[in-house]
Amino acid sequence: MQTLTELMEWLQATSLAVYIHKTAWAFTTIELVHVVAISLVIGTIAIVDLRLLGFASTKRRFTDLAKAVLPVTWGAFVIAVAAGSLLFISQASAYFVSTSFRIKIALIVLAGINMLIFEFVTVRGVQQWDVEATPAPPARLAGGISIACWILVVIFGRWTGFTVMK
Repeated sequence: MQTLTELMEWLQATSLAVYIHKTAWAFTTIELVHVVAISLVIGTIAIVDLRLLGFASTKRRFTDLAKAVLPVTWGAFVIAVAAGSLLFISQASAYFVSTSFRIKIALIVLAGINMLIFEFVTVRGVQQWDVEATPAPPARLAGGISIACWILVVIFGRWTGFTVMK
């Protein structure tokens, strides 16, 4: 743990981290980019998840919807991670020990594991439920887990923002 604490202290002492921390407009701009990118990530994931749950876009093939929406999701995710990383380094020690931040990161990892299981297991049978208004139970389960994880990511992300003050 001591080595990780030292790493966090080193990260937040870098010139870029100090600049972000000490320059209000830089932190605010990066935070704005992060929030907009996360909003796009969650909005586009919600479109896919609601289709998987059978609540929206039920007349559209799942594969067509996913092909149209997921490139935006991935682009926004890359931007959100980049901006989030910059925010993290500006106060690395405080974020590192924050319970709400750790829960947020754990939920993102859980959402990623859910996505991997969906992509490598559940999607194998997509031909059987692609056009169905209500997909197969494993697809619905994946959609439910995903949307729950991302809603909780937002909640714990906001909680982190209020508990780790600039």
